[in-house]
Amino acid sequence: MPATHNPENKIDSHATSSPANAPAAHPPASETDVYAIHGADPEVLAYAMAKYSRSALTMKESLAEISSQRAEQFLNTFYFAYGHRSIADLAHIPFAIERLSLLAAIELVDETRWDGQERSTRYQNFRLSGWFTPALGDETSTFTAAVERLFTTYDKVSAGMLTTLKAAIPQPESMKPDAYERTLKARAFDVARYFLPLATNTSLGQIVNARTLETQVSRLLTSDFAEIRQLGEKLRTAASEPAWNVQHAAGEVLCEEIASLDADCGERAHEAFLRPVKAAPTLVKYATPNDYQRETRSELAHAAKLLMGSQPIASAPVVDLLDGDEPLEVELATSLLYPHSHYPYRQLRNQVAALSANQRGEIISLGAKHRGRHDELLRSFSSGHSLRFDILMDIGGFRDMHRHRRCVQLLQPYTDLHGYDEPICPGQPTLAEAGLETLYSETLAATYATYRSLRDSSVPEAAQSAQYILPLATRCRSLFKMDFAEALYISELRSGIAGHFSYRRVAWEMYKAVAKKHPSLAQYFRIEDVNEPVDLLRR
Repeated sequence: MPATHNPENKIDSHATSSPANAPAAHPPASETDVYAIHGADPEVLAYAMAKYSRSALTMKESLAEISSQRAEQFLNTFYFAYGHRSIADLAHIPFAIERLSLLAAIELVDETRWDGQERSTRYQNFRLSGWFTPALGDETSTFTAAVERLFTTYDKVSAGMLTTLKAAIPQPESMKPDAYERTLKARAFDVARYFLPLATNTSLGQIVNARTLETQVSRLLTSDFAEIRQLGEKLRTAASEPAWNVQHAAGEVLCEEIASLDADCGERAHEAFLRPVKAAPTLVKYATPNDYQRETRSELAHAAKLLMGSQPIASAPVVDLLDGDEPLEVELATSLLYPHSHYPYRQLRNQVAALSANQRGEIISLGAKHRGRHDELLRSFSSGHSLRFDILMDIGGFRDMHRHRRCVQLLQPYTDLHGYDEPICPGQPTLAEAGLETLYSETLAATYATYRSLRDSSVPEAAQSAQYILPLATRCRSLFKMDFAEALYISELRSGIAGHFSYRRVAWEMYKAVAKKHPSLAQYFRIEDVNEPVDLLRR
């Protein structure tokens, strides 16, 4: 291994006089020192890491002299006053967010810089989760009855499909009964999940840096949905108040034992082990509703309505790989309008392309005119990608696709206008074969009737509250922009036979679209043909 040059050409006398296996008190100046860090408060650690740019101190030396008060002073100066926002990237905070609706969870995780894990509809019975009820006043009983009907159907379909699967697929002698039961139950839940309403409660954990947390909280506080605004408040509070200490109970016992022997020592131990730690009180204290997002959302929605008028929504395939021939200005204007309409990208683009350059410029200016000094541009401005997929799929499948972060995603509002998908998996018994086809269609028809009734009611935020009743079978439209590597990655990962048949179909269509447009690149995809019957016992 090549040695690092020591400019002072000094020899560490301790290294020559100490035993060969004894570590030096300080590593020689010519050696690279690497160590993990544990136990530092997030904001203190962010300050210590930021000091690398202006201080020759080691991390250990910096952390030894930094207090939470000094960290707050530093962050107030450099993060807020000077706008050095990258400092917040250095503070990472884990959160548990429990008993929030699926609708709120989709909005919560809609960050390009996000890491986390959510409850799986495949491995858990969501009947036990309960649901969120929005403020619907006199319409609450109507909402509750519709949710209960969906969950009743969820139970019937999961039980009926499990029975049908067992009849169609005998248990192999080499497979243990519990593994057989668990595997087929997961397949049954894959079908039953189509009835879970967006009101269904879920739980998730996230680990985000403080900059992402600040923008996340601000975005949530700006939402049109009351539940999501409240979620933003709770996240900000959780980051500002003492965090839950997993070692607190054991620490209390230890501190009491120490105090019984030495009161002063016990007090010091209590301060060291049980002091309250606030995760990011400084970095989120100014997270407020974002006027730029609020004002721009309203104006772009109005612009989209004026542009499209009463045009019917054009039919579109499950996956539409868009050509990249339009000028950047056309893509920007179309992308800005897309999240505020229900139209396919092509249909919107055709209207935008027919406008004059000045009219397109006016749409683009709407996306930026309310932007404040520290506001990031809207995600719709992320344009210029070579591969753009306009995808129309069930909400349940979209939740899985939504996890991909190395791409730009624009999601349209939920609606009943696109209809719903049916669970079809080659090699798996169909709804008709399970005797569930009529139950499936009748339940969804009744649910959409309730949705329209709630949407058109006079209760406040009726249009938002009604969306909670929409089941995961409902189709939603989203735009994914990416490079070739990400398209290949998604197609390969999501086409695997262990995956849900909904996103397997989308991944396959993405591959076929790229292969058709760029045939010489098709050979690089290691793809699973989703039209082939699958071994339902293989996971």
